[in-house]
Formats: sequence, structure tokens, C-alpha cells
Amino acid sequence: MKKTFYAVLAMVAVLALASCNDYETYGEKKEKEQDAINAFISEEGIKVIGEDQFHAQGDSTSVEDNEFVYLDNSGVYMQIVRKGCGDELEENKQVNVLCRYTEYNILDRAMQTRNDYDARNYDKMTVVRTGATYTASFVSGVMYSTYGSSVPTGWLVPFTYINIGRQNTPGEEIAMVKLIVPHSQGQTYASTNVYPCYYVITYQRER
Repeated sequence: MKKTFYAVLAMVAVLALASCNDYETYGEKKEKEQDAINAFISEEGIKVIGEDQFHAQGDSTSVEDNEFVYLDNSGVYMQIVRKGCGDELEENKQVNVLCRYTEYNILDRAMQTRNDYDARNYDKMTVVRTGATYTASFVSGVMYSTYGSSVPTGWLVPFTYINIGRQNTPGEEIAMVKLIVPHSQGQTYASTNVYPCYYVITYQRER
């Protein structure tokens, strides 16, 4: 009887030890996230530039050189593919913005969500600019149905540097950006599970 008891006790101890070894601290998860970002940057041939160079280039990134600016305050990496037609968002006015996007989980190396498979599909958000601060909520679309109304903070970062308009002539193009968004600036699942996402997003003003 005692042998059985001690055998069970030993098994419990082994399982407990294995459980402890499997546990990851928040710091370890953040380190794994940054390693995944660094690997993605290397594999995709991304050239990271600082904010000083970005501003010296007129708040632009070279698509030909695959430049992404690293933004210190947010930790977001951004490439402005197209600055976009129209104007910057007006202050103290609610604007409906339509977005088409792809979302790639960098840590798991898998496409996660997207709405770009049909021109009729888009995610709709309401955006308000107050000074240099932007607040937004999803009201419909894939992001809304998957993660809820909260817009990832990383999605708002480009608004400082792009125009939000509509394509009225063949020569005009709506804004398009590529983003590497750490969990701290990401959607609810990314924030909870500590993983970064890569986004390709277009922004246009609703009629």
C-alpha cells in the first residue's frame, strides 16, 4: 500500500515539475515575440530605419528598398506604400473609414484573418481625431466579428502620416500601409497571448 502511495506521490511530483518547466513568464513570451519579429524582418529582407531618417525623407519609406520605420513610442514597424489621396482626418469630427486587410500571425507563421478576397468586403470603423490622438471603434466586418469593436492601437498609428480619401479619378490611389504590430498594440487575442502580427491595410473614407 505504501509503495503504491509513494509511486503516486512521485508521479504527481514529476507532473508538477513538468508543468513548472512548461510555464512561460511574461518576460519570456516578450522575448520570444521579439525573436519572431527579428526573424521575420530578416527573412523578408526588411530594412529598418529610425524616425530621424523617416522624418528627413518627408515622413516616407522607400518601397523599393523595403524600408520600414521603427516608431519608438509604439514599437510598431511601418511601411507607407501609398500616402493616399484626399486629406488628413479632420479634428473633432467622426469619420467612417473603410479598411481592407490581411493579418498574419508572425509567431505561428500563419495567416490569421483577412477581408481582401472580395472588393465588396471591408471592415468599417468610426474614427475621431482630437489633436494628435486618434480613437476608433469597429462597427462591422471581419475584425469586428472576430475580435469585437476595439481597434488595435497599431492600426491607428498610420493616421498621423497618411491621407484618408476616396479614389475619384484613375490617377488617385487610397492609402496603403504595411505594419508589424507587437502584442501591446495589437488585437485582443494578440495582447492576451503575446504574439506579433503583420498587416497589409488600405484605408479609405466612406462616401
